[in-house]
Amino acid sequence: MTALPRLKAITVGSATVDIIATVASDDIERMTLHNSTTSFLLLEPGRKVDASSVITQTGGGAVNAAVSLARLGLDVSALVKLGEDHNAEKIIDRLSQEGIGTNLVRTCRGDGPDEAGGETTAVSVMIASHDRNAAIFTHRGANGFLTEADVAPQAFAGADLVYVTNLSNDSANRFPSIVSHAKAAGAFVAVNPGIRQLTRKTDPFFDSLRHVDLLVCNYEEARALVPALVNRTGWERQSAPLLEGETGPCLEIEGFRLSLADYTRRLMDLGPRYVAVTHGANGSYLADDTGLHHQSAIQTQVLGTVGAGDAFASTLAAALVRGEDSPRATLLAAHNAASVVRHVDAQGGLMTLDALKKAAFE
Repeated sequence: MTALPRLKAITVGSATVDIIATVASDDIERMTLHNSTTSFLLLEPGRKVDASSVITQTGGGAVNAAVSLARLGLDVSALVKLGEDHNAEKIIDRLSQEGIGTNLVRTCRGDGPDEAGGETTAVSVMIASHDRNAAIFTHRGANGFLTEADVAPQAFAGADLVYVTNLSNDSANRFPSIVSHAKAAGAFVAVNPGIRQLTRKTDPFFDSLRHVDLLVCNYEEARALVPALVNRTGWERQSAPLLEGETGPCLEIEGFRLSLADYTRRLMDLGPRYVAVTHGANGSYLADDTGLHHQSAIQTQVLGTVGAGDAFASTLAAALVRGEDSPRATLLAAHNAASVVRHVDAQGGLMTLDALKKAAFE
């Protein structure tokens, strides 16, 4: 019997080199404000703090998602922008090790016409301590300089799935072109935008949702979008209670209030077939044409939260493209995210499809 061809996926977004320092809770202070849930890690100036480990890994949303999808059995290429430096070589080597295509990797060339000039490959420095939700210092570098030529229509030819992660700086202006070209190519389009993209490029984002099949946000990103969503879709329902049988948190910010069910319905009216909201230890929610589905978080030991969102969203997209229903798709996504948080880095815990199905269904 001839094997069926593998689904083709393209991930678009950031690529970074991640330097991760893990510090014992006793060696770094944490302060939590009494009037909010905000916490801060406190570093003493001039003091050297011992780290239990310092590791260097490749990361960034597009690379994390590409590794996730490749391990799930898809034929993946990553559309990212790098500098001309050793960090770029590290990322390309990592992609190649995972069997990920590098044909769509773009480069900021210092001696060419590229408007980015000699921008370097992005680097993040992370400090993981206490609850292991790392504080991150980021130099976005070449990630912010995708051009229209970089995301031309031919880049997406033949794709079954196009997964768009957070786009930083000027690259966020490419979002409308990316999703429209991907949809025109016949792909299932999944997007996981960042909070700056949602709050600073809001109108282009809303206008582009007609090309999107799956939108994934975390709870804070969803809250941040509420005022603009209410203004876009009308005020009359903003204080409406949950309908009978609906569950989920209420999204409240700056005097605006939407039930999660209302929030997802409003977004789906703008185009997406699915809207997902992740809520940490409270689990996740996925809305489709049958309603709002809740998936509890998988209980596990947490060593680091970096990459959990990428694991969840990419796994969810892959499952939906393969025809899984919403409950099964969110269960698979939750298990892959849980596996990731058992590791300090973003990719070490990403599971193969067989391992993931065994964890979720057996």
